[in-house]
This record gives sequence, structure tokens and C-alpha cells, in this order.
Amino acid sequence: MTERKASLKRKTNETNISLALNIDGEGISDIQTDVPFMTHMLDLFTKHGHFDLTVEGRGDVDIDGHHTTEDIGIVLGQALLEALGDKKGIKRYGNAFVPMDEALAQVTVDLSNRPHLVMNADFPKERVGDFDVELVHEFLWKLAIEARMNLHVNVHYGFNTHHMIEAVFKALGRALDEATQIDPRVKGVPSTKGML
Repeated sequence: MTERKASLKRKTNETNISLALNIDGEGISDIQTDVPFMTHMLDLFTKHGHFDLTVEGRGDVDIDGHHTTEDIGIVLGQALLEALGDKKGIKRYGNAFVPMDEALAQVTVDLSNRPHLVMNADFPKERVGDFDVELVHEFLWKLAIEARMNLHVNVHYGFNTHHMIEAVFKALGRALDEATQIDPRVKGVPSTKGML
């Protein structure tokens, strides 16, 4: 099997992102960003997805964390799409429920080449530390668009915002791990269209 890896950079007047993804990794992360909460979430995503992920994300956090978080989502989505290549043999769909103490999150993905995000989450707080909670949606939206995948996120319940978001990122890693796995029963791509 060819290596499913990608290394990308994105440099704008607002951010400078370098990212390397290995889908068939061991859960090894080296995440350094100017948004500490996102650093933590990406570390969890990597561990639970069994990917290898290196990210250096710098940006205009003197304004806020929006541009850095958004651009990491963009580059991670692009890297995932590139690393998947022609998608031959993949399972395509993935689903994961993850509890985090009182919170329960579910993430379902379809690596369909049809980008869409549905997110149902009622976070009790607008901020976790210095992190704007609305940026979770921003990150996931850009990830879904650039990876060209259906991404459905449902936080079924919870009252600790940190726990709820953490459950989402762990479930995202696990759902993508399932969807990207090679299934020896799949001949070509898993679609009646003959392509994804």
C-alpha cells in the first residue's frame, strides 16, 4: 500500500501554517499553535484517530484566535484529501460516540467528495479560558469543506463546555480512523457511481 501522507503549508498576511499528516500513523502528535486550546484538541484528535500529525500554527492572536483556528482547519482538510488519494479500498463511512464524564458526543463522517457540515451542539459557555467556543464550528466547517466530506456532529448532552468539545474532537478522530481504514472487501471505491 502506498503511503497515505501529505505535507502542506499556508502562509497569508494573517497566519503561517505548516502541517504534516500520516493517516496510517501511531497517534503521534507534535502540535504547536498560538491557540493553546486548539493545540490540546488537535492532540486528542491525533491520539484517538491513530494518525501522526505535526502542526505549527502561528497567527494574529493579538486580534483573536479566529484566523489561526480557521486556517488550521483549512490545511488539515486539504491534507486529509490529498493523503487519501483516489480513496480506493476505504470504508468511506465512520461513526463514533465518545463520552467525556457528563458529556456525550457523536461524530459521523462520509468521505463522499460532497462537503457538508451539520452541527447540533448547545454549549453552555461562550469561552473556555481564552478560546472562543464558536471557533469549534468554524474549524469543523472549514475541515469539512476542504476534506470534501459530510461531517455530522451531535453533542447529545453535557454541561461542562470543555468536556463537550473534548468529546467532539476525540469522536472526530475515531470516526475518521474508521472511515479511512482499508477494507479488503472493497474493490475500487465504495460507491455505485464508480468514483468519490
